[in-house]
Amino acid sequence: MIFRRRDREHWRRRLRVYLLPRRNYARSFRYYWKRMLRIKATPHAIAAGVAAGAFASFTPFMGLHFILAFVVAWLLAGNMIAAAFGTAVGNPLTFPAIWAATHGAGTAILGMAEAGAHPAPVKLGTLLKHGEIMSVWDPIIKPMLIGGIPLGIVVGLFLYVVTRFAVAAFQNRRRLHFETHKSVAANPEVEA
Repeated sequence: MIFRRRDREHWRRRLRVYLLPRRNYARSFRYYWKRMLRIKATPHAIAAGVAAGAFASFTPFMGLHFILAFVVAWLLAGNMIAAAFGTAVGNPLTFPAIWAATHGAGTAILGMAEAGAHPAPVKLGTLLKHGEIMSVWDPIIKPMLIGGIPLGIVVGLFLYVVTRFAVAAFQNRRRLHFETHKSVAANPEVEA
């Protein structure tokens, strides 16, 4: 293979690069942003895909974010690749804040956080060790799901608007650039 590594990278190094990019986070963000802008689809499809991915990142279903993002993108007539990019909203740096916000919003919506009432702390490790996964539903997963839906919708709508305008501007600028170069190539006597 032409573009394959000579020596396969160790899994620990790949994990480190995933968590801490070789250059920095800003460069990685710019790279993925430009990749997303260059997707060949309508601005609505790209923006709906990003919004679907962002919405999926606010749900507590960790292993299912891509699948949920693809389903929501399909329902919104969004782009699946953009939905995969949108799930990057939930990453190791943002998940603690997302989880805290969704759990706090969910307990407030469900009325679980009444004034002066302090629920007993959940011993998550003990519950999971004994296989009592369903006992985690009421104190943790249910509030995160209920709180994640409105927060995911708000973040998804915000990213939809930002992405749609950015993609439309990028595609218009690119179209004008190609039309200008095409007209110059067709008529070489005209100086640009």
